[in-house]
Amino acid sequence: MADGTLKILGVHGLGNQQGSGWETKWTEAVRNAFPAAGIELSFEFVNYDDIFAGTELSGWEIAGAIFKLGLSGISAPFQHDRALIDEISDKIKWTAGYVVAWCNDEGFQAASRKRILDAVTDTQPDIVLAHSLGSLVTYNAFSHKDAEAEDVADAMGKVNYVTFGSQLGNAFVLGNLTNGRLQKLQVKSWRHLFNPFDKVFTAPIRLPDMPAFSQTETPFDDQDLLDHSAESYLQNRATIANVWVPIANAGDEGRSTARTLGLAPTRSAEKVRPRRKALLVGINEYPDEAQRLEGCVNDVYTMSAVLQDSGFPPDAIRVCLDQRATADGIMSRLKWLLDDPRPDDELVFYYSGHGARIPEYGKDFAPDRHIETLVPWDFDWTPERAIADSQIYGLYGQLPYDTRLLMIFDCCHSGGIHRAGGPKPRGISPPDDIRHREIKWDSATQMWVPRTFERLNEDFAPKSEEQRRIAFFGR
Repeated sequence: MADGTLKILGVHGLGNQQGSGWETKWTEAVRNAFPAAGIELSFEFVNYDDIFAGTELSGWEIAGAIFKLGLSGISAPFQHDRALIDEISDKIKWTAGYVVAWCNDEGFQAASRKRILDAVTDTQPDIVLAHSLGSLVTYNAFSHKDAEAEDVADAMGKVNYVTFGSQLGNAFVLGNLTNGRLQKLQVKSWRHLFNPFDKVFTAPIRLPDMPAFSQTETPFDDQDLLDHSAESYLQNRATIANVWVPIANAGDEGRSTARTLGLAPTRSAEKVRPRRKALLVGINEYPDEAQRLEGCVNDVYTMSAVLQDSGFPPDAIRVCLDQRATADGIMSRLKWLLDDPRPDDELVFYYSGHGARIPEYGKDFAPDRHIETLVPWDFDWTPERAIADSQIYGLYGQLPYDTRLLMIFDCCHSGGIHRAGGPKPRGISPPDDIRHREIKWDSATQMWVPRTFERLNEDFAPKSEEQRRIAFFGR
């Protein structure tokens, strides 16, 4: 901050912003929220809509983008009500469609990256505000080797980077833009704002390897259908306490102000001791009597005893059994297990119950793959009542490399080992309407035959008998 002036660079997100007046709205929102009257605020803005101007997405491409982003397990606003599609079709186009198009097109990325880095070196901002797709554009620029140039690196080292309404934590974006893992940025600080009510494919971010990173929940549920408004993020009470006050008052004083507002300050990166935590889930009493199991609850108690013998504190072991082990119940406890990870933490997730595979529709709306899932107590063969492997990966994918996580899944067909009470496979068969996705009618043989589903990893799919033999026994 030079001469008492705080320079702010804004990068827009959702929607075609040309002619929308977003610059004025952001300026007013920040001025209304900023707590220090003695600091002058100056604003510059980056538009990148023209980069997409020649790109037209068809309805099928938009639908495919919605599908890809929806695989993250984050709900979309149109997931349950197709009547909403017409109402927000333009917003869909400029979010789902262009997020996927931008992630898949290096040309888009290169053009937007140059524009962002040029703006940073030209304006020398103290704060970069990046909303929605703008957070992807800026992250791509800041994490690219082009940002290592001396003039760019010098400018970035002074930046307080603020992302909000961001899809950076979305499983599709993580896999296609960041190779599955966000990296540390060479900025002064990175503050991420997350609204749990935001329906535009947003997700929380975990970046424990970066001490200068913090995440603040900014809950709002306003009249905006999507709860994605940039102005609502910028003026949120939690944003004032954890972004504007610390920046205005240089850290320590800002934290004391946050307390007066009744909000928890961001935890500093002090040296902390590693912890041991465990979540143990066991389900015997499924609602369908035919699907009930024996021994899962006993397995949980046995595992708890083993962990306590190994030094895990009893109060650091959470148990979730039978009717309490719903999809929401398990996911909320998983978030507890993986929240605020520290170097050398030892974390254990143990699951004993049914497993299943759900036939899933692909981008052309034909079943072409399986989703592997745990079977919570309230499982009903829908993604909302399942815990898919992609959801679990989304939770642990950003753990520090030196955090130890052990996951044990006693499910699916692993229950064939004999135990008291008799063996019982821990997998369930789909109902007939779900099973119909896995088969097709063969007119030549007049029989129902399995569909050919794509293999998610061809490395594990040798095609010939000789390849299978080599894969199993070696050469």
